[in-house]
Amino acid sequence: MNNARIHCENEGNGMCRIAIAPMTQSLATISIRAISFAIILLYFDPLVLGNEESLRFENDFALQTKINSESYQTVTIANDPSHSCPCFRCRPTLTGDWSELRPRFASKGVTLDADLTQFYFGVASGGAEQKFNYAGHGDYILNVDFEKLTLQDGLTLKIRAEHLFGQSIAEATGDFMPADVFADIPLPADEELFITNFLFTQAVSESFSVFAGKADLLDGDANAFAHGRGKTQFSNVAFVVNPVAIRLAPYSSLAAGCTASQGQDTTFMFCVFNATNTTRTCGFRELFSEGLVLIAEMRTTTHCFDLPGHQLIGGAWNSRVFSSMDEYLHPNLPIPPVSGTWTVYYNFDQYLQTYADDPLRGWGLFGRVGVGDSQTNPHSWFLSCGVGGDSPFLGREKDAFGAGWYYLATSPNLAPILADLYGGVGDGQGVELFYNAALTQWLNVTPDFQVILPAREDVSPAVVVGLRVKAAF
Repeated sequence: MNNARIHCENEGNGMCRIAIAPMTQSLATISIRAISFAIILLYFDPLVLGNEESLRFENDFALQTKINSESYQTVTIANDPSHSCPCFRCRPTLTGDWSELRPRFASKGVTLDADLTQFYFGVASGGAEQKFNYAGHGDYILNVDFEKLTLQDGLTLKIRAEHLFGQSIAEATGDFMPADVFADIPLPADEELFITNFLFTQAVSESFSVFAGKADLLDGDANAFAHGRGKTQFSNVAFVVNPVAIRLAPYSSLAAGCTASQGQDTTFMFCVFNATNTTRTCGFRELFSEGLVLIAEMRTTTHCFDLPGHQLIGGAWNSRVFSSMDEYLHPNLPIPPVSGTWTVYYNFDQYLQTYADDPLRGWGLFGRVGVGDSQTNPHSWFLSCGVGGDSPFLGREKDAFGAGWYYLATSPNLAPILADLYGGVGDGQGVELFYNAALTQWLNVTPDFQVILPAREDVSPAVVVGLRVKAAF
């Protein structure tokens, strides 16, 4: 097969284009993994993508914004029609602007974000089983601004659809928590496409809004350095959301609530959540059939040492009658029936350094604490801390890194029940390190390393290594 050669050519008008040599074999025969690997090779080939014109466009169009705790995400050209470089590296999405359809729709209030995250993770030693698995997660978000459509001022709609394929390594580690959580949601080992968000938000004023519809759990417990849904920062669920809170609310269900803000420093959220997991359905038939969940969070901006940071405190109460451990972190084991459960949690992030070229970029510390009801929650308390942020390396401004440690205490009330199935059960802990490298505007490759000491006493410490590839379309 003849090799395809890709490079940027200067057309002399401030633009660059992609030149592709003929290729005798159809691209349809190449798998997604092979394409990702080829792109990585192209990135490091100076003859392919190393000319000054391409690098100049990369700097010009590397527009970034900070969205909650998703860290720095590339702003799509669809939202900035003045930038139209079609270069393979400069475009923020693999498929480009769809012949200017994206900016046209965006100007009318309709945007579509789609990405595919692939995982090749494995247990190199220890754990319940030494093996490597390939898995993937498709995430598709449609946002509609009805004000731009001239239909209703302040009204927006968010629709999220997601699906899985392949198999995660959750069982191979021998731990109760997934080491690659984004490869285990919305439902483990289920490859159907699910609508997990269908959420209307109405701004009543600049500081108050109400929302209602279908929502998912991972949008809460935001943290600048340890969140990202498991696809942009850490992969282990311990660094994505507080594990003690997972027992309180289902991953996706109907919800309604409000948010209030005081300036730009403090935001308060209150939400009534259906207690039944309705990922598979619209949720109206199951609405409050098993109870309800009340969730409240307050997040405030701090300025310690004249550097930005955040403090978040939250709590939740579930009215449901608990008679089994039926959440995805544990098998469906029966427990003595208990009516109602609660949890409180806290997290912080604090920058220790911001970079002179951009005060919104830097690195710092993070931490989480959570306490749960030991009668119903398999995890009685949780603690994590670490460091993370944007890469300090010259020329790698869009990269991110993180290193963290967690400790998860098993409930003394439920440990004997777990021991009947697993043998001795104690507390679990682990560490994770990652480096998220932005190879292009639309492609991120993240090597990941974890050491997990499972709560199961008959399982030796698991050494987990993996590679995560996220492509924005």
